[in-house]
Amino acid sequence: MIDAPTMTTADDPSSRAALLRSLHVPGKPLVLPNVWDAASARMAEAAGFPVVATSSAATAAVLGHEDGERAPVREVLDAAARIVRAVHVPVTVDFERGYGLAPAELAERFAATGAAGLNLEDSDPSTGQLIDAAAQADFLAAVREAATSLGVDLVVNARTDAFLRRAGSPEDRLAATIDRAGRYLAAGADCVYPIAASDPDVIRALARGIPGPINVGYGQGKLLVADYAALGVARVSFGPALQRHLYTTFGSALFAAVAAGENPFLS
Repeated sequence: MIDAPTMTTADDPSSRAALLRSLHVPGKPLVLPNVWDAASARMAEAAGFPVVATSSAATAAVLGHEDGERAPVREVLDAAARIVRAVHVPVTVDFERGYGLAPAELAERFAATGAAGLNLEDSDPSTGQLIDAAAQADFLAAVREAATSLGVDLVVNARTDAFLRRAGSPEDRLAATIDRAGRYLAAGADCVYPIAASDPDVIRALARGIPGPINVGYGQGKLLVADYAALGVARVSFGPALQRHLYTTFGSALFAAVAAGENPFLS
């Protein structure tokens, strides 16, 4: 059962950001079944989820592009704005590494969408290489400063990619993730997302070692939300997995039935 708080200030961006931030509670995670357009966003809201989150890969797919900042930034921002207009709950956007925008331009253009939060990752989408931790912390601090100068409150989820990029040994990845997370939180991030961390012992160590809320990916159901809660997680997201599962059904069953002259509603 999803606890959906009453939205009495749905048109106030600062209130949406404050609500989003308040829902990051270790041990009682915010669950985000990532969406990709206005229609799927409305479905998530109707199901009772208090926040709508996008997936960059899922959004890029419906825009006709590959993931990894291959979608034009204008199209990504327009898609985010449509989602914000379609729902009455806070929206947080997977904004990859910022699509090459300088912090001031990023804050200004992103704020214009009305979204309450964004993910920013610390590896280069074009090369897969990790960004220097100090440089990424400076980038996050500059985005925070630029937003503040505009009078905009943004909830920043700092994705860190040591596990995803398989940087060093498992022990190296854990140490690097904890170090990067601390830097990013000190720079103004609200939450840290160690993407691809999936082992329960590793997640527990991250939750204990990182001085702030952590986000984990749901994966393929090896752990349930209750398991993540017990590990101290504050946010659970699904990325593009739900869209891929749904679209696989379209491709393998529904369209195939139509092509064969069968009734697709019996598939």
